[in-house]
Amino acid sequence: MNAKRFLTAAAVMVAGLLAGTAQAEQYRLGLITPPQHQWSKSAVTVADRVKAETDGRVEILTFPSGQLGNEAQMLQQLQTGALDFAFMTLGEFANRDPDYGVFLAPYIVDDAAGARKILKGGVAGKLLDGVNKFALKGFGWGMAGMRQIVMRGPVASVDDLSGKKVRTVPFAQELDFWTRIGAAPTPMPLPALYDAFANGQVDGMQIDFEGTWNSKYYEHAGAIIASNHMMFPMIAVGSGRKWQTIPAADQAVIEKVMAEELDSIVGAYADIDASYLEKLKTTDVPVVTADRAFFGGAIDQWYLSWREKTPLLKDLEAEAEGL
Repeated sequence: MNAKRFLTAAAVMVAGLLAGTAQAEQYRLGLITPPQHQWSKSAVTVADRVKAETDGRVEILTFPSGQLGNEAQMLQQLQTGALDFAFMTLGEFANRDPDYGVFLAPYIVDDAAGARKILKGGVAGKLLDGVNKFALKGFGWGMAGMRQIVMRGPVASVDDLSGKKVRTVPFAQELDFWTRIGAAPTPMPLPALYDAFANGQVDGMQIDFEGTWNSKYYEHAGAIIASNHMMFPMIAVGSGRKWQTIPAADQAVIEKVMAEELDSIVGAYADIDASYLEKLKTTDVPVVTADRAFFGGAIDQWYLSWREKTPLLKDLEAEAEGL
């Protein structure tokens, strides 16, 4: 009799576990950064928190390193509902609406702390709300480290960048910046960058200290230019089509967790930048400090051009002046 009750209880427990598993809804989150990058680590944290805070109802699977395709492919998947969430750079958005490139304005902020304030401002809010025109749901802004420059050869002045192939992200604003200082901007996928730099396919890159250290780009570098010349936002988005199918209670948890973790990412980068800079200073690669004057008149010319192309830039400049 006891054995029968035991078997019955065990069967009920197994059935309950199987039912719980069947009820869990799985979603996918794609991004291009490698697993050791802060965006990827934060995506895992989002997934863990959402699963815990929905009592296992929602499971988010993370796919770093471009496993689901490049950002153009992921954007298309989001729009069709084939992909649920993504942490993305602004490249695909800025190429469709140049207003999304205003955050790439050179020296719009001095450091990661300034970037955090800008990403909480009115322009950021307007652009986040605006992703609905791409059939997306916007969750908030993150960022990577401030942009620095890593070159294969020595660099004493901006003239040493002239004619050099510099890996960039294919933002029109970023490409224009590099063209104006005389370099040859060379977009390529991040996963291909290490080999391209090692074999001389590119002469340098615009990158952050975190990526320079974690991906060991410094192993083939002749100079690291600590310039902080550009911020690099990340936008967290979801498929508008898929979002409509998620129960309201689960939507609330996802939105809350996303907002908290995105702010945590942005807040962390002041320390992240400082920490990785100190690590890079332990290598044999010279670290050269550069400011706006390093780039000569190219930055002023950049602003003259893009204020006309994207009047929203003037609003961003006004916000930056008020920081």
